[in-house]
Amino acid sequence: MPIRIHLSEWLGKKKWTQKQLAEITGIRPATISALYHEDVKRIEIEQMYALCKAFECQVGDLFEYIPDQKK
Repeated sequence: MPIRIHLSEWLGKKKWTQKQLAEITGIRPATISALYHEDVKRIEIEQMYALCKAFECQVGDLFEYIPDQKK
């Protein structure tokens, strides 16, 4: 996937579990799990807002664009 999600790193920094993050943000635990495992097709703006608010970070701190490696 060309977008890397740094949720696991942020959870580690805060020493939070996925369950704690779900409670803090109001995002469903299944969605948090999908983000953690980078297995999502889309994310809502409200979810990005809730994550950035919880981690006190910018969107670019959570998501990284990985360009295609063309030969």
